[in-house]
Amino acid sequence: MKVILGLGNPGKEYEYTRHNVGWWLVDHLADRWGFDGWKKDGQARVAQGQLAGVKEAVRLIKPQTYMNLSGGVLVQYARRPFWSAANDLLVLSDDVAIPAGTWRVRAEGGAGGHNGLKSIDQALGTQKYPRLRIGVGDPDRAPGGPLTDFVLGSVGKRDGDAIRSLFPAMTDAIEAWVREGMKGALDVQSRH
Repeated sequence: MKVILGLGNPGKEYEYTRHNVGWWLVDHLADRWGFDGWKKDGQARVAQGQLAGVKEAVRLIKPQTYMNLSGGVLVQYARRPFWSAANDLLVLSDDVAIPAGTWRVRAEGGAGGHNGLKSIDQALGTQKYPRLRIGVGDPDRAPGGPLTDFVLGSVGKRDGDAIRSLFPAMTDAIEAWVREGMKGALDVQSRH
């Protein structure tokens, strides 16, 4: 089973924040792929289905814990025989280090101060899992200072439109990851 985890915080007050763009994308995937509605599964909401021509099921996950506890929803998958975070998990997260309107796919890496990624690292005991980083950074923001207010701040119209305009390219990369692994996703990224 391929698992695509979108990072975000539950609650209406967080819906349009920078920290929730992973949820935006995972919701887009569920709609685009025609997956069944979101269902409660422990501390997460999940939608599941299959992509045309792919035998393996794809499960989309939105943790219902706050960001810093997101990794807990992955423990059940990590215990499964033949499931590997390096091959079967893709995390969709916001990234303040890259500007809004950009995105990056990486096979592994550090948390970079992101509490959701830190939680996943801790739950899995590894940093070796793919992630798609959605830029929410603002080049006009003064360096330094706490990031909490920034990532929990609402995405403005310009940045929101820039992020949503990337959904088709990011969806292509995610579909390539499901079908071909990281090589496929990186190939798509290099074309965009």
